Amino acid sequence: MRGQHSGSPASVVQAAIENHARRPGGLLPLLHEVQHELGYVPEEAIAPIATALNLSRAEIHGVVSFYPDFRRTAPGRHVLKVCRAEACQAMRGEALAEHIKRRLGVEFNATSADGSVTLEPVYCLGNCACAPAVMWDGEVIGRVSANQLDALLAERLT
Repeated sequence: MRGQHSGSPASVVQAAIENHARRPGGLLPLLHEVQHELGYVPEEAIAPIATALNLSRAEIHGVVSFYPDFRRTAPGRHVLKVCRAEACQAMRGEALAEHIKRRLGVEFNATSADGSVTLEPVYCLGNCACAPAVMWDGEVIGRVSANQLDALLAERLT
């Protein structure tokens, strides 16, 4: 979820570089810090990170695009992740996913027109015994039905 940083994206990136550039294997922690503070890894972060770590821009792009948790665009005010793993699928997870997409008017990896919710697939929330599961702004919620999802949205989007 988007952090509460009050500085500019450039200052966030610079702070992350200062915190991680000298560490062995510092790229992933650096990218995680940027995303934690901004909610995504902006395009303008790629060049300074590459320079600081003596890597190519293509290498940074490769890492950001390889890991599904990194976003390239700002998310909505809320992020709803829907488990797509087998246990959730066995417990009507596909029907729940279709209901959510219809309800929000978006497909996976997109943000609702009003900017309120970004919908993302996730391939296990570790809540298999309580399938189907979703994650709302980092909070895992299990045994979710279409009606419960509607109630959750009504409660949290007001």
